[in-house]
Amino acid sequence: MNGADALATRRVLVTGADGFLGRGLLAALAAPSGATRPAALVATDVREVPAERRLAGVSYLVQDVRDPAMAATLASHRIDSVVHLASIVTPGKGSKREFEYSVDVLGTKNVLDASIAQGVQHLVVSSSGAAYGYHADNPAWLRETDTLRGNEVFAYAHHKRLVEEMLAQARTSHPALAQTVLRIGTILGERVDNQITALFEKPRLLAIRGSASPFVFVWDEDVTGAIVHALRTRHAGCFNLAGDGALALAEIARRLGKPLLPLPAGLLKVALAVGSTLGLTRYGPEQLDFLRYRPVLLNTALKQDFGYRPAKTSAEAFDAFVAARREQGRPVTAG
Repeated sequence: MNGADALATRRVLVTGADGFLGRGLLAALAAPSGATRPAALVATDVREVPAERRLAGVSYLVQDVRDPAMAATLASHRIDSVVHLASIVTPGKGSKREFEYSVDVLGTKNVLDASIAQGVQHLVVSSSGAAYGYHADNPAWLRETDTLRGNEVFAYAHHKRLVEEMLAQARTSHPALAQTVLRIGTILGERVDNQITALFEKPRLLAIRGSASPFVFVWDEDVTGAIVHALRTRHAGCFNLAGDGALALAEIARRLGKPLLPLPAGLLKVALAVGSTLGLTRYGPEQLDFLRYRPVLLNTALKQDFGYRPAKTSAEAFDAFVAARREQGRPVTAG
């Protein structure tokens, strides 16, 4: 049975289905061509999906990932494959760490426990390169065998690390549940807006003197493509998901036609401390490491072992993002 035929037999549930990645994945899986359409496709999200955004052939459910009834949902729809996308990437104003932990970590535990209890065969999880952490002694290129050290000071990085530790334990105690864990780089797309793209919108780019701060990018359609590939093949393992290569902050500034202002690390740290104390910024001095020690993901295993090659390199993803913003009348380039 080939990949497309195999996918046609799957009964798939997606958590966080009305998030940015979830909507793209549903569109790919429910495509009218039917080439990637599974036998059943269930979309769960904490929010009600508006009627105008609903796709034919998709069963939409309002369900929090922390809901104890998750196991019953899997059973009633006879789900054999779960794609777990629900997490808090950019917390809303006033968000509390306890809440973020309950969604990111405890929500994942609930989905994992429900999957094990109901005999789900395959679990695909969207993790992040942030799980490796932001550290001065990170290797120049991080491989899947490198230790996960998501910094406790960064909620997102720490939670992704805790989730991966939980998943690793489950691989030992419940090997019948195949896991595909995708450690995703910085996602760019035609309509991506996040704290990283906000950096590129500034009139000048701030840099930390002595730090190249390279970024690895991945196009949103490549993330969707990798998840579909995982569902088709049920290829288990942990894989860095990023385009080939990386772009240093100086190269990003050059492509945007904007000045790069390198500042001493000490000065930036003081400015962030003062700004956060006065309530002028939500970011504290810990964000310094977020900028200067970015995890740089090597995607060799993704291509050679997992069998998926992103269509766009890091540079091509960035250029496509810039071009899309220009077409939308929201240019990020100077002039």
